[in-house]
This record gives sequence, structure tokens and C-alpha cells, in this order.
Amino acid sequence: MREISSEKVTETVARLCQEADFDIPEDVLDALKKYRDAEESPLGRQVLDQILENDGIATSEKIPICQDCGTAVVFLELGQEVHIIGGDLNIAVEEGVRRGYEDGYLRKSIVSQPFSARVNTKDNTPAMVHLEMVRGDRLKITVMPKGGGSENMSRLAMLTPAMGRKGVIDFVVKSVDEAGSNPCPPVIVGVGIGGTADKATILAKKALLRRVGEPNPDTEIADLEREILERVNNLGIGPQGFGGRTTALAVHAEVFSTHIAMMPVAVNLNCHAARHKEATI
Repeated sequence: MREISSEKVTETVARLCQEADFDIPEDVLDALKKYRDAEESPLGRQVLDQILENDGIATSEKIPICQDCGTAVVFLELGQEVHIIGGDLNIAVEEGVRRGYEDGYLRKSIVSQPFSARVNTKDNTPAMVHLEMVRGDRLKITVMPKGGGSENMSRLAMLTPAMGRKGVIDFVVKSVDEAGSNPCPPVIVGVGIGGTADKATILAKKALLRRVGEPNPDTEIADLEREILERVNNLGIGPQGFGGRTTALAVHAEVFSTHIAMMPVAVNLNCHAARHKEATI
């Protein structure tokens, strides 16, 4: 049994919160540059140039890429041979978010009692923590700050099995079309298919962690991703909604088995600031 201190978890989460809000991953930058060169709309190219300039300033000056520093979504892959010592794992994660947002001067956006008082918690906690037990003696931590504008465009449909592949594609494309400029395109489209309502939504969010444009290893699912991406980029929404061919940088779909009477489909959009960082301890 390998021991990992709760303080190490806290330090790692705090660091990742800041790194994710300051530094856009290289795969996202590469995708933005690729689509900038291919964009037919002069205004669309100008918007993409401004996005790339903004990302460079954020990295060099260590300031947030976006004023919305997001909900702290934290994915934990905990090895079965790991023992957390010195404190509770969940408390360690929350303390990491608290330190990361306070020390990094990141905007705190979380409110309690959301249907009435909506009082700001002042430290961006609680985090949205998703824990998965895996083999091994390591703890993998992924921090994904998720902005409110893109998260508000999330959609879930409990489709009938008879709607099939076409039903999935039509629902996803309609979701992006109705979102319009709200999620700050160009977006990355996360799609979860199967399981139950809750399983589909988490699949859609986890799909956003894949390298941008990396196809699903299942060729049937990869073909689905390509068709959805083509249709989405034919909508004409374009960068920041000003028109053009670059509405989405990628479509990532994850699929899970489901009940014979069901076909849940979830859509989770990420804005062009596709922020996430990970570390293994």
C-alpha cells in the first residue's frame, strides 16, 4: 500500500487550478491556429487572431484567460493501492481549490442556496468532484475550470432507440445551433451516449478532456464525430457568433451500454478556452 499525504493532494489541486486558468493546452492552441488558417470569413479570422493573442498574454503574464474562472470540476482516478494519510481526500481537494483561487486571484463564482439567497461562498468551493477507483498505486488529478456560459448550454435528451444514429446527430447539431454565440465559439462538443441520464452527462463532460481532434478509437464512433463536426461547422455561427466555418474545433463522443428501452444523449460544450490540467502523484 502506497501512502499519499492529503497536503500533497491540496498542493497539487491548488497548482492545477492556477495553471488551468492561465495556460491553454498546446493541443487547443494548435487547433485554433489550424482553423484560423482555414477560416474563410475575414471577421472570423480576426476573432481567432484575438483569441490567440489573448491566450498568449494570459500565459506570459500569468493572468486568467477569461474573467469567468469557472466552476472547479475535479476528476480523481484513485489507485486501489493508495492510502490517503493526514486527512480526508475530499477536504484536501476543497482546500486545494480554495488556495488555488485565492492565491491566484481567480474570480470566485460559486453561490450557495442557488434557488433563493445565492450567497457567494467567496472561495469557489465546493468543487464538483468525480472519483473513480482504478488499478495501481497512483492518484491522477485533473482540474477543469468550467465557465458558466458554456455549461449553461448543456443539453440532455432521452431519445427512443428507434431514433438511432440520425436522432443522435440531429439532437447534437440542434443543441449547438440553439446555443449560438452563448458558449463563446469555437467550441469543443462533448457528447455522451448511453448509460442513464447521469452517466450520459458525465461521459459528455469527460469527452472534453481528450486531445482536441483525437478521434474515438472505435471507428463507428469516430465516423459519428466527423459527421457531427461537419454539420456543426456548416451552421455558419463562426467564431464568437460573427459568422464563418469555425463553430467547433472538434466533436468528442463517448459511448456506454444502456437499457433496451433507452438511448440517453447528453451534450456538454466547452468554449474556446478549453481549460484543463492534470498531474499524477
